[in-house]
Amino acid sequence: MLTKTIQLFTEKEEEFANLLIEIGTKRTIAKALVFLANTKEATSRDLERGTDLRQPEVSTAIKYLEKQGWIKSWKTPSDKKGRPVWNYALAVPVPEIMTSIEKQKKTEANNQLALIRKMRSYI
Repeated sequence: MLTKTIQLFTEKEEEFANLLIEIGTKRTIAKALVFLANTKEATSRDLERGTDLRQPEVSTAIKYLEKQGWIKSWKTPSDKKGRPVWNYALAVPVPEIMTSIEKQKKTEANNQLALIRKMRSYI
């Protein structure tokens, strides 16, 4: 029988994920990002277990993170017969990701303010 360690969030990591969620990041994306930020590399299964997300949620989060260019992925052959296993790791450092999120949020806030100004012009 194989023994494998399952990584779980610490209080600090849970707080980091909650802060990302509070600023508008989807829960699944925030949890996957925090998990990957604290591991060298992880499989989909590791992400499912460590973040307490279901497989479709992990898949959706991974697609978003890849689209942003924040993670890299590669296949490794399975230990047994069957499909290869996908592995994931951060492609850019966490501070760069935070800068990117900050820019997105500033743009969103400026767009909202522009809409409010436009609404005022109708009054």
